[in-house]
Amino acid sequence: MTELPMVFPDADLTKPVTIYEVGPRDGLQNESALIPVEIKEELIRRLLAAGLPVVEATSFVHPTWVPQLADAEELMSRLGDLGRDLPVLVPNERGLDRALELGCRHVAIFGSATETFARKNLNRSLDEQFAMFEPVVRRAREAGLDVRAYVSMCFGDPWEGAVPIDQVVGVGKRLFDLGASQLSLGDTIGVATAGQVTALVDAFARAGMTRGDLALHFHDTYGQALSNVQAGLRAGVTTYDASAGGLGGCPYAKSATGNLATEDLVWFLTGLGVDHGVDLTSLVETSTWLASHLGRPSPSAVVRALQPVDNAHPGG
Repeated sequence: MTELPMVFPDADLTKPVTIYEVGPRDGLQNESALIPVEIKEELIRRLLAAGLPVVEATSFVHPTWVPQLADAEELMSRLGDLGRDLPVLVPNERGLDRALELGCRHVAIFGSATETFARKNLNRSLDEQFAMFEPVVRRAREAGLDVRAYVSMCFGDPWEGAVPIDQVVGVGKRLFDLGASQLSLGDTIGVATAGQVTALVDAFARAGMTRGDLALHFHDTYGQALSNVQAGLRAGVTTYDASAGGLGGCPYAKSATGNLATEDLVWFLTGLGVDHGVDLTSLVETSTWLASHLGRPSPSAVVRALQPVDNAHPGG
């Protein structure tokens, strides 16, 4: 059995946390090698079996831009009824059409808090992105789908530097108000600090958003992800994006390193006595298995600590 952390409950952190697993989409999209669709399918089934309540399956982006996810239709077909309840990213109306054809019930859009990244990632200006997303969200809601909105570059941008909090709130609230049920605030390049997290969450609350409608999406570039999670918990946010094994980055932001590892988040929350419902043993086994298929050790500190031999020799 996997070693577990000692638990010292924090009386101020009593609300259960939802871990929103993004590894199969956000993690694998940044891999240089193409991963077979059967491996992706098994990964998703393993993650769900480990108790993760939400697993984002794939993205209906044009394969020219993200060839690693060109098998989205095949993957969702292989998952069958199970796949219809898994969220998928839809970059535009064509992506939504593909999701609707497969009967998907949960979709996500991916906006930008900065002008430069909007142009690089969406080929739109900061303001033009809303015109692109409005029909996507409207049509999805009319079809009875749930919509999540991501906003990237919330804490810093590699081209523009620090991003003003008011700008992030303005963009995020406009995306949410299109008809989303949740807004995920992304630290795309991993530069956020705890005080900045608190300030941004509080600013959204002052702008009229409920803290329960927010999610936080951290990268661990400067080793601050778990510190930022703690700040988010104290600010009242209870949904956190994470990627099994710490995989991921961003194909359009080269300074972005891996996402917060789901195992590291589970260990951290367990130690605080925060309920999350995820089985760490199964999760570590899954990331070790995935590392063997990727041909390199998992970036997750917890996976490295708990599986030092197997994880050090992937494929063996």
